[in-house]
Amino acid sequence: MKFDNVLSEINGFGKFQVRLFLIQMLSRITLPCHFLLNNFMAAVPPHHCNISALEDGGVFGNLTLHQKLLVSIPTERDGTLSSCQMFATPQYEYLSGSNSRQESSLVKCQSGWVYDNSTFKSTLVTEWDLVCSRKGMNKATATIFFIGVMIGAPLFGFLSDRFGRRRLLLVSYTSSLTFAILSAFSTSYVMFSITRFLTGMSLAGVSIISIALNVEWCSIEHRTFSGVIISLDWSLGNWLLAGIAFLVRDWRMLIVVATSPLILAIFAWRWLPESARWLVAKKKADDAHHYIMKCAETNNRSKCISTITPKMLLESAETDNGDKKYSVVDLFRTPNIRKLAICSGIVWFGVAFTYYGISLNITGFGLNPFLTQFIFASIEMPMKIGVYFFLEKIGRRRCEMAALLSAGLCLFINIFISQDKWVIRTIVAVLGKSMSEASFTIMFLYTTELYPTVVRQNGLGYTSFVARLGVSISPLVMLLEDVWQFLPAATYCAVAVGSGLVASLLPETLNTQLPEFIEDIEKPQVWTQTPVRYVSYPNAAAGTKL
Repeated sequence: MKFDNVLSEINGFGKFQVRLFLIQMLSRITLPCHFLLNNFMAAVPPHHCNISALEDGGVFGNLTLHQKLLVSIPTERDGTLSSCQMFATPQYEYLSGSNSRQESSLVKCQSGWVYDNSTFKSTLVTEWDLVCSRKGMNKATATIFFIGVMIGAPLFGFLSDRFGRRRLLLVSYTSSLTFAILSAFSTSYVMFSITRFLTGMSLAGVSIISIALNVEWCSIEHRTFSGVIISLDWSLGNWLLAGIAFLVRDWRMLIVVATSPLILAIFAWRWLPESARWLVAKKKADDAHHYIMKCAETNNRSKCISTITPKMLLESAETDNGDKKYSVVDLFRTPNIRKLAICSGIVWFGVAFTYYGISLNITGFGLNPFLTQFIFASIEMPMKIGVYFFLEKIGRRRCEMAALLSAGLCLFINIFISQDKWVIRTIVAVLGKSMSEASFTIMFLYTTELYPTVVRQNGLGYTSFVARLGVSISPLVMLLEDVWQFLPAATYCAVAVGSGLVASLLPETLNTQLPEFIEDIEKPQVWTQTPVRYVSYPNAAAGTKL
């Protein structure tokens, strides 16, 4: 009897799995809060040069604030005050309506900046003056965080495959909480960058381990449903972020409040089970049997598996691998899994690059950031419900292709819509955001089904590494608008379309058993599970089944 048959016997989606999902929801809702935190924490409020240095104790001091700004700061073409330049000396002729001035009198801001605090009490920008020549440092804060996620993903993937899902989840919880709180009380930009890097590295463990643990406890017939349900945590976290950011306008307190659910997650960790599938693969049959019996008892299926013994569980994953240790290198040793790793990595890069390209640009559509965040979060829920039905009908591969190509199309359309038509731009952007979110939801489930159990966490770690590489680059792409206004959107569009085409090279996994070992992919075996679906690998013999 295969392990998937055992899960089906004890109800692959019962009270036990629901409790598992709810416990992990406490930690998973913090992920979007941190991953999209820069939308608010690093927001750039309207600003202009501090003109206090022009005080001369004479005429300037007798002017109103409006007059002081008129004679001290040049205006842009749209009539707004320049953000990065000021006059070297007051231009009093402006008071009489004269528009003549000497270009040589313009200088960079001499005494810092004055910020509009009507929307945000404080942000990273106002804390360390990350504007004008230092605006790249503001964008870099998101990149630094995602580089941490990028490094943490394969690290936690390797460690959780070696030492188990449950232990490493606790490490992720505690380290994420610690470094997030430290970042909130940073006294310098350097300290903040280091602690945000470590926060990202720790949260990577929460992201990849939790989804693998959830999927590994679900039977074949419930995998699609469970994958979509898991992804709803992200939507809830998005809503939570919109509400928290609206109520908490100080960046330090915003980090603290957004991280607080991890405290509850640490207390609830004691009720988390280890992955029985992982225990069986590691030959820890007694521990696996303990959790299987606990699951059966919780789901009222104890009688169904009363004859199951630890020895039978070992036989369900019988192989010649012995006690072999696996690493990321094993993803590239043999032909089929190498192709799988390369293609899934490219698709993940495109999915993450596109998603965050849209999500981290919520100020570019004409609405206030809180409302845009709320709209983006609200569209995700119906989209994910729709994804569930499409996944069951037409499969993972076609859905992934359609989602990425549609996101690219929306980005392409928005290039030709003028900025003043913000309603149309927002509608198209919301559609593009929903398509990119759909691609994310599908790919998370798809990836857990593609990789064998013995390297599943390594596979998730590797793909998460590649995805975060895309995310790290994504915020910096916005700086390309200085070269050409539409270059960022064109770049996001090209990547979405390209990765959508690469998705066509991946095998379909609808209604297939999860592969346990690499040999299940390289030399597919005939399972007894019904219904059986065929998965086509280029080097596999014709008629073999997964």
